[in-house]
Parts: sequence; structure tokens; C-alpha cells
Amino acid sequence: MAWNPDRLARNSVDGGKIIYLVDTGKIQSLKFPTFWFEPTPQGKFMLSVAFGQAKYYTDNLRENIWRGIRQKLRRGELPARAPLGYFNEPRLRTIEPDPKTFRKTKKALEAFATGNYTLTQICDKMFSLGLIGSRSKKKFALSSIEHTLKNPFYYGHFLYRGELHEGTHKPMISKKLFDRIQQVLKDTGKPRKKRPAKKPFLFLNFAQCGECGYSITAERHIKKSGLEFVYYRCSKRSKTHKCSQGFLRDNAFADQVKNYVQKVSLSDTWRDRYLKRLDSWAKDSNHSSDLIAQKLKAELSRVKTRIDRLTDAYLDQTLELIEFQEKKNSLMKQKKDIEEKLYDFERKGNHWLELTRNWILEANSVENLALQEDYTGMKEFLQKIGSNRRLFLLSQESSGDGLRGKKPKKTITLSVDLVFPAETQMRGINY
Repeated sequence: MAWNPDRLARNSVDGGKIIYLVDTGKIQSLKFPTFWFEPTPQGKFMLSVAFGQAKYYTDNLRENIWRGIRQKLRRGELPARAPLGYFNEPRLRTIEPDPKTFRKTKKALEAFATGNYTLTQICDKMFSLGLIGSRSKKKFALSSIEHTLKNPFYYGHFLYRGELHEGTHKPMISKKLFDRIQQVLKDTGKPRKKRPAKKPFLFLNFAQCGECGYSITAERHIKKSGLEFVYYRCSKRSKTHKCSQGFLRDNAFADQVKNYVQKVSLSDTWRDRYLKRLDSWAKDSNHSSDLIAQKLKAELSRVKTRIDRLTDAYLDQTLELIEFQEKKNSLMKQKKDIEEKLYDFERKGNHWLELTRNWILEANSVENLALQEDYTGMKEFLQKIGSNRRLFLLSQESSGDGLRGKKPKKTITLSVDLVFPAETQMRGINY
């Protein structure tokens, strides 16, 4: 007994099964208040027609829904529930910033980007800010927080069925900050169990392994005599590559950091030369600014053209869906990066001159950190002006202290790529 045949089957498989069960006698009778049926050839024919109408209704409804979803995607609107910090506006059917949680969520994302928080710690911070589950009214699960941190919706794009789309909603953070969050997630890895407080390692989370790219961890060994030794080594978490890198004593690590700071520090003579060069740059900055803006616009135009060509190739069925989505997502990220660079450049104008001046003065004053042996300050300086900080095994070494009684056979050297202000890089400064 059912209200209508479409309550029993809305697809060809279920409808065929019911008619087959009627044919074999396993279903003796079907009763509907709004439909007549008898187990006769005419009755089974009418039943199959009713099932066909139900399937047509379902297919037509699905097509109409998909047409509406495609239209929302073309308008840059996410056809789903709004993420944390936003809400679904019922009147306009758009996604708008939530006045209660938008700033709190932004504050949590900015805090995690500093690299000073684990997932557990950022969960506690979000709870202290009043960010809780809408239904459970409790702390977010770590998996939910990780999903939030990886959601491109916060910088203006959104993923739908594996494809990245450009949104028209108000972004919460910049693409640059989002990339920094992804790097912190990669460096910190999965959360660990809480351990009793110990003396912190000075250079933990400072560099990565030069061979496999994983983070450098630290170990503390205390001998029976009470002597304490700290070693830094690769965490060797790769499951596909066997890392051959050794270890590095903390004092040797500190000496390398100090030597590197001394190498990149500017003397008073070179400081004056660079400041003089900077003054000459300021005179013709207007002309060069136009050239840089034109270069960024041309690069943006090329990326847009590649996206259009990629879409045409997919429509011509020369690309598979997965390959199309991967390439389009990559191009969409490039497009967003260039748009943010162009926006910042047009908004700040010659702000790069002040950044370069501050960079020169800071590089000149860093020599004092080396003289005072302020390793915390030197580490922060290298983190600020350098990227791609890696430890490499290099030449043979004749002697040295070892871990667990073994003597190291090779020396490990710190390598840092200097990061100059973007405009200064384009002008080809030599350092």
C-alpha cells in the first residue's frame, strides 16, 4: 500500500524490480488511493507508465537543480552552507560576513599563521574567542579546524566538486596569508600529545632538511655526569625516501647562525652607498612604477588567456575532467596571487622605498646582535629576511662529538635564501 506509484520507485531499476515481482507472483496486490492497479497486462503497463513519469519528474528536477547550481557558480556564489565567519543571507541568497564571528575567525587565522600555535592550541584560542559549534555549542573538533584552515573560501575562491572557482564574496584574508597558513600546517604536522614543560630548543622549527624537505627536530641528551647535549637532526618522516642526513650540535648550529648573520650584515660604508642608491631610485620611481604595473597586468592577462584556452580544450573533450580541474586550480591560484600583487602595488605605490630603507638599516644594525650573541634575535632576523632555510651534509670532517658514542663523518651547513623587497629584486640589487 502506498500513496502513489512514485513513492515506490523513481528510477528504472526499482520500477523494473517491482513489475518483475508482480510477474512472479511475489507481489499479489498493490493498493493506491490515487491510482488504479490490477495484476493484469493492462495494469502492469499502466504501472510502468506511472514509474516512467516518476523517473521523468526526478530527472527533470535534477537537471533544473544543476542548472541553478551552474548559474550560481558562474556568478561566483558558493552553492552550499557558508563556512565559519559567514552566513547564508536568506533574502538575497548570497553569503555575507557574519558580524558576530567574522573578525574573531580572522583573528584566529592570523594567529595560526604566526607559527606559534598547534591545532590544539588554536582550538583553545578559538574557544576563548567564543567560536563554538553551531549545533553542539562546544569546541570544534581538530578535523573541523584543519578543514577551516585549508578552506580557500577565506581568500576569495572556493572549491566545488574538486574545481576551484573565483568567488564574489568578501575575502577574510589575503592569498599570501593563506599560503603562510598552509606552510605552518605542513611544518607542524599532526598534533602531538601534551608533554610536561621542558627547556625550549632555541632553533626548533627554524630550518628544514636539505635532502628530503622535512622539518628539523631536536633531542636533548644528559650524561651521568650531568653534562647536557642538544642535537638537531632531520625528523625523517618521509615514507618514500630514506634520508641520509646526520645531526648537528646546538653550539655548532649557533655558530653557523652567527656566521651567517655576520655575512649578511651591512657595514656603514655599504649602508651609505645603498641609501644613496635608494635616493636616486626615488627620483625615477614614478616611471618604473608604471612599467612594473604594466608587467603585472600583462602577466595577469596571460594567465586569463591560459584559463580560457584550458576551458576550450576541456569543452572540446581533449582533456579529462581530473586533468582539467588540476590545471585550472593551479592557474586560478596564480591569478589570485598576481591580482593581490597588483592591488597592493597600486594601493601602496612607492611604499617599497620605505621597506627597502628599513631593510638596509636593519641589516646594518644586526652586527650588534652578533656581538652580543643574541641568538634569539639573530634567528628572528634570518626568519624575517631569509627563506628556504635548510641544513645540508657537505664535506668530510676529521673529528667531532657524536651522538650515542658515534663520531660524525660529515659536517652539516646552514643555507638561507635572502628575501629582498619585491621592487628591489626587479631592479637587480647586488648583495
